[in-house]
Amino acid sequence: MEILNATGRRKDAIARVNFKAGKGKITINKKDYKDYFSVNHLFYNIEDPLQLCEMGKEYDISVNVSGGGIKGQAEAIRLGISRILCEINPEFRPRLKAKGYLKRDPRSVERKKPGLRKARKKEQYSKR
Repeated sequence: MEILNATGRRKDAIARVNFKAGKGKITINKKDYKDYFSVNHLFYNIEDPLQLCEMGKEYDISVNVSGGGIKGQAEAIRLGISRILCEINPEFRPRLKAKGYLKRDPRSVERKKPGLRKARKKEQYSKR
């Protein structure tokens, strides 16, 4: 079996996801995913597409992820996994699409504007 690749992005995070035949081991940046993400609710982002398609134990997943914070990274990985699952079996697409796992979330941090404290925050107005 060949290796399947996909890319997922969210905010500033970029995840390159690779699937190959195996026993269901998930590694992120050469660490187990439960060691990489210290927060329990982020495991759900990675496990849910696999459980939804009942494909958890058939493939070994290795991920290279960089940029952003841990939440953005987890959601980028989720998008990459969902894209590969659709590539493996097109019948998974309606299930994943209904959950919103195939949509690339385009929101990112707005740039800081000159003369302001942040992107939109201004100095406090003083009447006197």
